[in-house]
Amino acid sequence: MSKYLQIATLGGGCFWCTEAVFQKVKGVEKVVSGYAGGNAPGRPTYREICSGLSGFAEVIRITFDERILSYENLLVIFMTTHDPTTLNRQGADRGTQYRSVIYYHDEVQERIAAEVLQEMQRYYSDKITTELSALPVFYEAEQEHQNYYRENTEQGYCSYVIEPKLAALRKLHADKLK
Repeated sequence: MSKYLQIATLGGGCFWCTEAVFQKVKGVEKVVSGYAGGNAPGRPTYREICSGLSGFAEVIRITFDERILSYENLLVIFMTTHDPTTLNRQGADRGTQYRSVIYYHDEVQERIAAEVLQEMQRYYSDKITTELSALPVFYEAEQEHQNYYRENTEQGYCSYVIEPKLAALRKLHADKLK
């Protein structure tokens, strides 16, 4: 891996949505949907995640080129393309598996994330509930959850839930799109 490539791990509700957003951002090399932050032993399955009992969140692991996209800018995009003020919920998706979370990989990411969260609070009337935690074990999601939007654009969830997030991305961050 190039010395300029960094990794970020974020959860902003359904991983299909956040994956679709970041696949369109300049500087993003790769996005992998997965699970993190759970308390159940062993590799979780999507079915276990959906039960809400595993403690795992749906997250994405983003590999990005810091020369093109800073970690700070990546987090601003994240904070403005999902609702960071709803605890354990994004739209109709409810449960701890849909929580808003930033998993930092080192002390630098932790500091930057804390600063971004504090700065972003002034743009929201409700309190930001985004969790900030050290990265626990990351498990890659099953293959059918990778590139979901790209492979299922005609599916109803993509039209009604993901498309509005992509519209917000285009409106707020047009200069950062591929």
